[in-house]
Amino acid sequence: MTTQEVANRLVELCRQEKHPQAQAELYHNDIVSVEDEKSGAPITKGMDAIRAKTVVWDESVVEIHSAFVSDPIVTGKHFAVTMENDITFNDKGRIQINEICVYEVQQGKIVREQFFYDM
Repeated sequence: MTTQEVANRLVELCRQEKHPQAQAELYHNDIVSVEDEKSGAPITKGMDAIRAKTVVWDESVVEIHSAFVSDPIVTGKHFAVTMENDITFNDKGRIQINEICVYEVQQGKIVREQFFYDM
């Protein structure tokens, strides 16, 4: 898959809230995920760790009030999307999260993701 095809598919699956499917289909086994330093777990490496992080996230969400994923902007082996979410969490209450997500693709798989956000 080209970077554009990976980007389009990721956006499609995220808009359907099928994040585990997106990871299984599009992520490389040695993926590196970089969160904001304030997250408590700024760097996650490998699919097993990514899956575990996703489970923790899913278990912390009480309700998704709204979710928006932009069309991707693609250049070379990178693409970016914006995501805007209104979510109620178990421990934090209702929060607006606006982020820019930047991805790197190699040989048709996402090898790195990095998130820049305000909460």
